[in-house]
Amino acid sequence: MGGLAKGLDVIRAFSRESPALTLSEVAGAAHLPAATARRCLLTLEELGFVTRAGRRFLLRPKVLELGAAYLESMDIETLTKTHLEDLASQTGDSSALSVLDGTEIVYVARASVRTLVRLEAHVGSRFPAHPTSMGRVLLAGLGADGLRRYFAEATFTALTRHTVTDRSRLARAIEACRRAGYAAVQDELAYGVVAVAVPVLDDANRVVAALNSSSHSKKITQSQLVRERVGMLQEVSRQISRELRRVPGLSLSAQT
Repeated sequence: MGGLAKGLDVIRAFSRESPALTLSEVAGAAHLPAATARRCLLTLEELGFVTRAGRRFLLRPKVLELGAAYLESMDIETLTKTHLEDLASQTGDSSALSVLDGTEIVYVARASVRTLVRLEAHVGSRFPAHPTSMGRVLLAGLGADGLRRYFAEATFTALTRHTVTDRSRLARAIEACRRAGYAAVQDELAYGVVAVAVPVLDDANRVVAALNSSSHSKKITQSQLVRERVGMLQEVSRQISRELRRVPGLSLSAQT
């Protein structure tokens, strides 16, 4: 099924920063020969996933069906409209649920009553795990083999001057998170962004997701965020865990 894999690579070549790409740009981003990228694009165009404007290709809304199948299988709408929106309403800030996908976290639910000045995320947003509170919570939930694999595969890019990129420091931060049961970061993913996260567990006490509350450092300090919201997050996490018992696929995917 190499053709399917290449087609998915072509779809992933598009992003918010690069919504319209030429054939050569698609081939470069997907690491494919131009002829292969062209065949993929023509097939995706025929299926309704891609369109073109002049020499540039663009994704069509039909691509959303691919992600919608996952979100609908999790009954994500219920989680968003109940627990996360309640949490956002209580704090006046953003709350989100994410899972680990390779070396990145992926937002699967989010609620907000305000917009962060420097960073705005949405369902489907992906961020590197190492500079995020949810990423460190999810990494702390990995076994020894999974964590070794992460450190072997991840690229530790400094997104701000505060981003922890030293492997030893990051390993210590992950271990501290494992002991404390939460992780907090400030100015590591983006300047002004402060967040705290806790794990969401399945029936076997395995970490299957992470729940966070994020704000702006002008509004609240990291220490205040930890003091005021960790207990709140842990209670909401327990509620979400009970909901996720109806979603066995999430537990399985978290262990791969």
